[in-house]
Amino acid sequence: MRALAPRAAAPQRQLRWQAYDRFQQQLLAARIRPGQFVSQRELAALIGLPLGAVREVIPRLEAERLLVTVPQRGLQIANVDVKLVRNAFQLRVALEKEATAQFALTATAAQLDALEAAHRDILRRAARRMSPALLDAAQAVDWGLHDTMIDALGNEIISSIYRVNSLRIRLIRLDRVTLSTDSLQPAMEEHLSLLAALRARDPERAIAAIEAHLTHACHRALGL
Repeated sequence: MRALAPRAAAPQRQLRWQAYDRFQQQLLAARIRPGQFVSQRELAALIGLPLGAVREVIPRLEAERLLVTVPQRGLQIANVDVKLVRNAFQLRVALEKEATAQFALTATAAQLDALEAAHRDILRRAARRMSPALLDAAQAVDWGLHDTMIDALGNEIISSIYRVNSLRIRLIRLDRVTLSTDSLQPAMEEHLSLLAALRARDPERAIAAIEAHLTHACHRALGL
């Protein structure tokens, strides 16, 4: 019986991971909204998994502050407030300053070429016509640069912490901040300034560029 326990636990762990992954997908697709109340059964139906899988994943989601159990009301998706915005962006700055400094020294020319080309393509398309599809593409390019720098550290712990925080940032995005027709060009140009510092292999200049970029994003989230 003892020998069978790990085998029996494996499918359960897999189900928990699947439930967590599907929760993320629903969040990114805006089918789960900040501050929303859902029952365990409603969440199970939303992610298309058994109620037991939802109950298994709830402690992890609560530990990561992505939802909270409210007595007699059910589960509440993390509510976006000033504290969440400031905390999430403060963590982003701390992680990305280190990642940016290292990327300035380790990024290959091919990586920088590809990142710059993607940003310039967005700006060329924006000069012709804005559209919801273009804003989505710009958002993907925006996150792609940040994710690339974080993952280049080769530190799974940092990448994991960063991914969880990214979900909080995306909650903020759903509630109050995203790239818009007004912010798309400045955001892309801020990234190009960062890429120029990375090309120059100048960590201090790159850190200053990422701090300025994230400060502007935080201010947009706070409505400043």
